[in-house]
Amino acid sequence: MKYKNIREEELKNKVGADWFKQFDTTEILGNIDFTVFPKQDSLFGRTPLLWAEAKTGNFDIPTMFVQLILTIGKARTFDKTLPPAFLGAFDFKKIAFVDYVNIQDIFYLNDFNWNVTPSNHETKEFQLIKERIEAVLKSKTYVFDYQKDEKLLNTFIKNNVAKATTKSKIKIDKNNFIPIYLRWIEIVKPIIEVNWEDLKKANIFDSDFYLADIFVDDKGTETLDDDFTIRDGLFVVFQNQGYKIAKENIKQMFDATINIRHKDAYSQFWKLYKRPPIKEFQDYIIERRDLLAPQDIRERKGAFFTPRIWVELSQKYLTDYLGEDWQDDYYIWDCAAGTGNLLAGLTNKYNIYASTLDQADINVMHERIDHGANLLKNHVFQFDFLNDDFTKLPESLRDIINDEEKRKKLIIYINPPYAEVSSVGEKGKAGVNQSKTHTKYNEILGTAGREIYAQFLIRIYAEIPDVLIAEFSKLKLLQGSAFISLRNFLRAKVEKMFIAPAYTFDNVKGKFPIGFKIWNTQIKEVFSSASTDIYNEKGDFIGTKGLYSIGKSYYINKWISSFKVNDGFIGFLAGTNGNDFQQNGIVYILNKKEQMANPRGMWISSLNLIPVSIYYSVRKCLDQTWINDRDQFVVPNSNWSQDFEFHNDCLCYTIFNTNIQEKFGLNHWIPFTEQEVNAQNRFESNFMTDFINGKIKTENETNLFGVKENQNEKREFSEEAKSVFDAGRELWKYYHSKPNVNVNASLYDIREYFQGRNDKGRMNSKSDDERYMELIGELRNKLDFLADKIKPKIYEYEFLKE
Repeated sequence: MKYKNIREEELKNKVGADWFKQFDTTEILGNIDFTVFPKQDSLFGRTPLLWAEAKTGNFDIPTMFVQLILTIGKARTFDKTLPPAFLGAFDFKKIAFVDYVNIQDIFYLNDFNWNVTPSNHETKEFQLIKERIEAVLKSKTYVFDYQKDEKLLNTFIKNNVAKATTKSKIKIDKNNFIPIYLRWIEIVKPIIEVNWEDLKKANIFDSDFYLADIFVDDKGTETLDDDFTIRDGLFVVFQNQGYKIAKENIKQMFDATINIRHKDAYSQFWKLYKRPPIKEFQDYIIERRDLLAPQDIRERKGAFFTPRIWVELSQKYLTDYLGEDWQDDYYIWDCAAGTGNLLAGLTNKYNIYASTLDQADINVMHERIDHGANLLKNHVFQFDFLNDDFTKLPESLRDIINDEEKRKKLIIYINPPYAEVSSVGEKGKAGVNQSKTHTKYNEILGTAGREIYAQFLIRIYAEIPDVLIAEFSKLKLLQGSAFISLRNFLRAKVEKMFIAPAYTFDNVKGKFPIGFKIWNTQIKEVFSSASTDIYNEKGDFIGTKGLYSIGKSYYINKWISSFKVNDGFIGFLAGTNGNDFQQNGIVYILNKKEQMANPRGMWISSLNLIPVSIYYSVRKCLDQTWINDRDQFVVPNSNWSQDFEFHNDCLCYTIFNTNIQEKFGLNHWIPFTEQEVNAQNRFESNFMTDFINGKIKTENETNLFGVKENQNEKREFSEEAKSVFDAGRELWKYYHSKPNVNVNASLYDIREYFQGRNDKGRMNSKSDDERYMELIGELRNKLDFLADKIKPKIYEYEFLKE
């Protein structure tokens, strides 16, 4: 068969390369296995063409489609991003397609539990979906065998998938007409052939051209409904595929049509939006044309600037939570405003307040107001939020804070500084946490007080009770061990939330998530868990994930510390002082703790080798990403102790991933006998093969695990683990075939022998020895297979919470 006996990732890569090479199949969208997008990327976004389920076995088509539907429905992906033209499913032998529109009604089933595990084919939900779609699939599905139907499959992809256009246009309303205008400035304004300075003298602005564009019909012509009269009030109108000045006292100055260069770019931009605006908002948009002030004041040197993409999205989340009229119903105070860009797009200037520490920022905001920004000067003021008394606030804002009912309608909307006193390599950080707020709440803050945003949050919560807090910050308050005290103090409910990559924020480095969270402080509850939406750096929704607060007694390092030993040492587990993904880089298995400058860890012996191997594998099998960077590893449920195949898989994975080096002490980690690898002399230690073969007594292991596992018998390994041993054996044999080698060499030593080191003392990434590169590549490949087998167990036994 064409794709038999390969891993799922390899299957997806090969299907993408063989059948969809003219498209982009690299995009990751939540837990959907396989996506197809056009290669052409632009500022207008891309239409998804296919979402598909991938299976390495030989599966029936309905089963694959049901799993895909449950995956999409669980994350409600269709609510967060445009759905594709087709859904698909494929295995090693065949691929199937169905038009999305033929099954989309399933996603709107009433009283349906979408929270089941999609891969569990035994649930009643799985069977219900399967029953509903089987009839549709029989008549509506296109199925192709890769080999028998090669020409037909290529033709189908060319004539259907490639030509699919299912993009639903975004409707223009009172909450998004300003963000759309800001995009219009970047894309459309530069291709309009006009002297903007001349128009400005006549009080005609780019916003007038934008209004001309949105008040046309969806075909881009000036013809509108018969009862539509708004166009009569426009200063500029769209006419004959160009613009005409309509303002009576100056139109004679611009009697010619103003043309558009690059009409294709213009058309592509407006394909994204449904014109004209929703009728109920048309009068409002015309009346509030003053809100369309140019974003002509940019970030000053050293300022922290919230990217427009996240400003727009945060305001959408506020709209979704509070309703379309929220800006009229609520007061808004950005108490860390900087130059005020977080407030761009808000409409009711009488309800908006902005304060910042720096008078220079106030000057910038006042200048923006002079250029039409939608703020009141007497609502923009200098205020040191962490030090000043509230008596310094404007009287109208003090009245809101002091009135219990008005205060419930106040939103503290902020992206506070992320400065941290322990930031490495950054100037001006020393003492940033020494504020009156820090002193006042030091006992509650503890080490969390080293971070400025924590101080903002505690003062808001403690001194402005019952407000809504809509804030951008790291996830430490939700997950970090140093924030437990603050987390227990700040009792509020997370109503809505999304996360985005930190590196998309100006002057923020590192691959970790920044979350936008809407806190309802009127609901008093200690944060325990929440589901968050995830957006990539382009602003595309890519899925959801759970976030959990973990008590200190439940961290994984508390669990592994219960397996400490006092003698019979064969190595040292370093790095047991961090519980999240960002700390995985300090987790090593070494000969002895003296190899680390600041060793935190525990010794390894035959009595705790299995739990140490499980700990090590759990920490190392999963890749660290910006999404999981702050996720905490925790104490597992008890089911791990009974899964002896899992124990042995982890042992195998660990044996072939240590940093043991023979020069630092006797190597007890050789997993083969001298005969197996044709060694040139006897090994000084046969500990590992004796352990594997049950020759080392481990009576205490019964007490450690709480189970009666007879580990004085030979260990039985899974097929995946056996493949790792087979690949490793060939590598050891090849090494021992070389002259004058170190007979007690570890895997690390073997790698160093073949790869050597550069002039900086670092081990090279590859070797000139082609046979070695083949062998080490095969070993890594088999270890990847084994890691894939271990990964689901990490979540099943709850070392990580989904």
